[in-house]
This record gives sequence, C-alpha cells and structure tokens, in this order.
Amino acid sequence: MLRNREIQFFLFFISLLSLLAVVAAYFLFSWEVALYIFVLSILLIGGSLFFTKWRYREIEKLSSYLRKITSGDYSLDVRDNHEGELSILKSDIYKVTLKLSEHSSLLQQDKLKLTNAISDISHQLKTPLTSMMVMADLLGDAKLDDEKRAEFTNNIRVQLERIEWLVSSLLKLSKIDAGTVHFKKEIVYVSELIERVIHPVLVPMDIKQQDLKVYGEKEVSFMGDFNWTAEALINILKNCVEHTQEAGEISISFSENALYTEIIIADNGKGIAKEDLPYIFKRFYKGKNAGEDSVGIGLAMAHSIIKSQQGDIEVKSAQGKGTTFMIKFYKQVI
Repeated sequence: MLRNREIQFFLFFISLLSLLAVVAAYFLFSWEVALYIFVLSILLIGGSLFFTKWRYREIEKLSSYLRKITSGDYSLDVRDNHEGELSILKSDIYKVTLKLSEHSSLLQQDKLKLTNAISDISHQLKTPLTSMMVMADLLGDAKLDDEKRAEFTNNIRVQLERIEWLVSSLLKLSKIDAGTVHFKKEIVYVSELIERVIHPVLVPMDIKQQDLKVYGEKEVSFMGDFNWTAEALINILKNCVEHTQEAGEISISFSENALYTEIIIADNGKGIAKEDLPYIFKRFYKGKNAGEDSVGIGLAMAHSIIKSQQGDIEVKSAQGKGTTFMIKFYKQVI
C-alpha cells in the first residue's frame, strides 16, 4: 500500500498540513493547543491509513474474484447489502459475471449443437459415399456388362442428387439457425402459394395415383415470405405423399380469421406412431414408419421456417388413419 505514489503523496500532504497547523497553534496560541492539534492530526492520519488499508483489502478481494472469473468460475457472489461506491462496483461486477456466465453457457450449447450437427452430417453422408465408392470400383471392371454399368451409373447419380439435397438443406437450416436469413414481410395469397407447392409433387402423386383436393378462398392471405414458406410446405406435402398409399387422398385447406391464417395439410396414409409425434420436427429424427431413404430433415426445416416467421405448426396423427398438419400464421404477435 505504501508503495503507491498516490498514498505517498496523500501522506506527505496531510503530514505537511498537520505540521503547519501545529507550528501555527504553538506561536499563535499555546503549546497545549499545539499538542492537542498534534494528537488530533496523528489520529486523523492513522484513521485515514486504516480506512485506506481496508479499501485495499476489498479491492484485492475484487481482483481475486475477477481472476477466478477469467479462469471460468462463475459461481461466486461478491454482492453485499451496503451503500457506497465499492458496493455499487461489486454489484456491477456481479451483473457482468452473470452475463458472462450466460454467454459461456450459450457458447457451450452452440458448441454441443455444432458437434452433434457435424456428427449427424457425417453419419448421413457416410452411407451414400460408401455406396458410391463400391459402385465406382465395380464400374472399373472391364468385364462388366452394359446393363449393370448403366444401373450403377444411375445409382451413383441418385446418390449424388441425395447428397446435393442434403447439403443444400443443411446450409439452409444453418442460415436459419444463425439468424442470417432475411424473411420478407409481404402479402402472400395462400391460393398462389398452394399452386407453387403442389407443382413439385404432381409427378410422384400421379405415379401413386393419389387424389389431391384443395379448399379455400382466393382472398385468404398472410404477411410472410412467399419463397421460404413454399419451401416449408413442399417438405410437409412431400412427407404426406411418401407416407400415403397408392390411390390415397391428400387434402389442403386454408382459411383466415381475425387472429390468424390457417393452412391444413392432411392425408389418409399410414400415420405417425404416438411415441414418434413429439420428435418428428427434431433434426435427423426418423420415426418407425420412415422410409429407408429418409434423412429426417424435411420436417425440421419446415418447422424452423414457420417458427422464424412467428408462425406455429401442430400435428395430429393416428396409425392407419392418416396425419394432419396445422400451420398458423398470426396477424400480430404479442
């Protein structure tokens, strides 16, 4: 403490003032007054040193507290219930500690999510890549007949398309998770949206001879992003087509009220097992009725897109009776 230049200057200044006061009292009054002032000065200087030493100890405690924070220990509580600048400083440091603790927790969660995502992506890419490597080796056989060669070539093309779709979907999801996607706020007419959504699934529906029915008024609309919402609904509709048997029925209905615009996509397919329902929007989750080629990312993407536009999505299903997806876009979020 005494090595501090500020303290040295303070002691010199207060000692000089005390000495001048004692000399002045001696010559102007009497030696008794001078003695009284001398004793009083000693007490004041001693009290000041004691108080300064106490503040140094408190500051040292704060320094130790901050060193522990830098080492990752956020469990300490430095607050007290006293008034004063040190108490205010302690309170502010504690608030900063809480924020650092929250940020650290979020970073750990992001790190865990990234680790899981990398693991899931590696798992999803491993199967098609292994298959392609095997078929590429077989294609190198000069004795392979033309029919098999064409079959293997087509299989490699299919696997490449699957990898391309998977990577594209993961990039879209990562952008949504990172908050870098700018969702437009424009009037979306649901009838036009449904026309866009139906087009990519017309061929597979025609192959399976499925019947599609659409109900709704042309005036029904909501505020949102046309293209991203179409992406979400296409994934939901594809899921319905894949899990509906031949000659099955799929319906799309939409309506609007004062609170929200609702889009309902329903099928009479295999349905979803009760134990799978809470997890169908979870990334890479595959239910009992999922196909072999299912990745478990389409519904997760649809869920992220709808939620990012302050919408809501629910699902009701019973095995053997079909599945119903209910999407709501609210007029105003409170």
